[in-house]
Amino acid sequence: MINDDYAEAAMEAEFAEDEDIRRAALGFISDAWAEAIANGVDADAVAHAAMFTALADLVAAYGEDAVAKLAEGLPDRILQGDYTVNRVLQ
Repeated sequence: MINDDYAEAAMEAEFAEDEDIRRAALGFISDAWAEAIANGVDADAVAHAAMFTALADLVAAYGEDAVAKLAEGLPDRILQGDYTVNRVLQ
């Protein structure tokens, strides 16, 4: 039982650390995005550059097949509102 408690605590700590890292990464990307916009770069151009960079990095890390499989799920997640920032939850 103690081992189970330790394993659960370790998983929770790892998840919290991963969440913190992702939150920090999002902050860096948001700052860079805002700086580009403030310097007159069109928001669509920033979006396309960000998507290209993200996909290129993922392909380099995981390969084309894995990233293509990930991308297959994007339409459903978009339609579910996973990427809608100011949506109203009921």
